[in-house]
Amino acid sequence: MKPERISILGVPVDAVDFESALSWVESAIEQPGNKRIVAVNPEKVMAARKDAELMRFLHSSDLLIPDGIGVVIAARLLGLARMSRVAGSDMMPAICGLAAKKGFSVFIYGSKPEVNEKARAELIKNYPGLNIVGWSHGYVPEAEMEKLVQRINQSGAQILFVALGSPRQEKWLAKYGPKLLTARISQGIGGTLDTIVGTAKRAPVFWQKLNLEWLYRLILEPKRVKRQKVLPLFALGVLKARLEGVKRS
Repeated sequence: MKPERISILGVPVDAVDFESALSWVESAIEQPGNKRIVAVNPEKVMAARKDAELMRFLHSSDLLIPDGIGVVIAARLLGLARMSRVAGSDMMPAICGLAAKKGFSVFIYGSKPEVNEKARAELIKNYPGLNIVGWSHGYVPEAEMEKLVQRINQSGAQILFVALGSPRQEKWLAKYGPKLLTARISQGIGGTLDTIVGTAKRAPVFWQKLNLEWLYRLILEPKRVKRQKVLPLFALGVLKARLEGVKRS
């Protein structure tokens, strides 16, 4: 069943929670065709409003999970939908668990070679039976990209994870996704491999339950403030949209 799709500041996002998103994946992976999963947060909303290519990719993707709590709050404030945060860094391991259970094969592309290697070992340990049929680090030159796509296709992988960071991973999928012959699910996973191996720390569960993971990571990595400087602009945009909605009602 296709989830309800809403628009926040002109950017699409699907009104799902973790259970319904994973249920969608379980159903979609049984069907032919390459479906794309993308995480949407306030930073990506603001980036897409300035980047027509990224905006087109989001509109054409199949599952847009509300990765940022700001997106969830905005949807509620604007009266669009009630949903809960679906962290991409939680969805990727859950899909691996599903793949191990159902026998689907996986290809992991992106990140540093040592991070990719350690993450693969950790995933196989956590999900016995997980069949990782191929991998590549994230430093493949453009001249060799067609060969990488060939490798992915020849591996027969049914699930592809792309860990290049945003918007690079989205633009890679926009360009090369149509050339993927066996992948039924493609997910951009950003820095998830780093969280799996521990080079980037997730917030403790307590912080996650309070929806303050963004603040925890900002405290640990002050340089993230450059990325998060768009958050006030996002909040102002949502407030303006809410006020305009009230005026029209």
